[in-house]
Amino acid sequence: MARPAVRVPVTGIARTALDTAWDRIFFLVGGVAAVWLTYLLLELSFQWGWGQIWFTFIFWAMLAYLVLPRLHSILTRIYVPDYFIGRARTSDGLLGDPVNVALLGTEARLHQAMRRAGWTIADDVTLATSWRIVTSTLLRRSYLEAPVSPLFLFGRQQDFAYQQEMDGSPGKRHHVRFWHCPPGWLLPGGLAVDWLAAGTYDRRVGFSLFTLQITHKIDEHTDDERDHIVKTISDAEPSAAVRVVRDFSTGYHTRNGGGDEIATDGDLPIVDLRGTPAPGGAAPRLPSDSRNKRPAPTIIGAALVAGRAVAAAALAMSIALFPDEHLEPLLQPGAGAGADPGLTLVQAQLVLYFGLAAVVLFALTELLLAWLVFLGRNWARTLTMAVSTVAIGLQVIDVARGGPGITLQTNLPGLTLDILLILALSSQRSRVYARRDRKEPKRISARPGGRAAI
Repeated sequence: MARPAVRVPVTGIARTALDTAWDRIFFLVGGVAAVWLTYLLLELSFQWGWGQIWFTFIFWAMLAYLVLPRLHSILTRIYVPDYFIGRARTSDGLLGDPVNVALLGTEARLHQAMRRAGWTIADDVTLATSWRIVTSTLLRRSYLEAPVSPLFLFGRQQDFAYQQEMDGSPGKRHHVRFWHCPPGWLLPGGLAVDWLAAGTYDRRVGFSLFTLQITHKIDEHTDDERDHIVKTISDAEPSAAVRVVRDFSTGYHTRNGGGDEIATDGDLPIVDLRGTPAPGGAAPRLPSDSRNKRPAPTIIGAALVAGRAVAAAALAMSIALFPDEHLEPLLQPGAGAGADPGLTLVQAQLVLYFGLAAVVLFALTELLLAWLVFLGRNWARTLTMAVSTVAIGLQVIDVARGGPGITLQTNLPGLTLDILLILALSSQRSRVYARRDRKEPKRISARPGGRAAI
């Protein structure tokens, strides 16, 4: 008997495809604009004298946290496989740590086993926890719940992570990230597991080789960390069975997304927790679902839109309080014979009033957009990025046609704001959050390492 065809709403497919196309355009615009902004800062720095000392820090921050991550994201979308190959991925799309442990069992049994084994669940990455881990590392203060950076598998960041601090400082620690496998997903070879994990050991804090960001540097011997994770669980849960899949992947020696050397023999232990005692006691505090939690790029983007509204409001206030200063340029005649004699006082006042109304309307619109972006409305995010793209495009056209250059005193602050806004709102985390409630049609296709990919 033939299976009935699955009908997918055409409008849903068309809207999803259109949104994806816009996101790709803005993603690329943000990367190119960030490179241009870095070049402008480099060019202007030669006029700053001693300010070049400050520029060195600004240039590093721009390069490490804006330009290089976006360039990596653009390029890795082209050459990094979008299916399971036994490696997690960084938020920039680079291949990250090896997936080196698999588990069977419920989430409750997994949490119970990790807690009994002496592991502590990590905090979410927020501004507060990020600042705390920085200060704790510098001052060598204990922070047992220090957050770990996000890595991605199955197109999403880890569901949660556990760690064991060493030497009373978060600079050195065992840590492992966990991802729940999609329903029906199978490992290469047809093995079914419930969880996959990537465990590594942080040995110190340093700079990423690929992005120059400040990050943890991991120990090269990831198999030692894999064996440590399995041993601590087995010691805490004697009824847990362990099966090792030999040569699950080819043994290799390479680098992770931070540029750290990693080596593995390719074996994959599978820890079966289904026979362990039923969980008891209070459930651990878990990080919130990353799809439903408002990410930092969305908050930053909304704040930048609000910044545009504040700037427009300041201009409107200046026009209302000091109209004579704004009328004077309108009343001045043009230079040269046959030039425009200028506006009359009545005409100039009408232009000023209409301009004031337009600025006030723009400020109110931007405030509304900022609030809608903060709430995660996808159309507001798209419209905001479109406005910034147009503003950047007008600046490029003006410069190309021989207009006034970009200077710190005139248009550089506004240009920087527009570029930062696009970078924030075109990021993956902001996009996923804005489209979190959309019931997108499922696309099922055969992929290596699974029965089906959804």
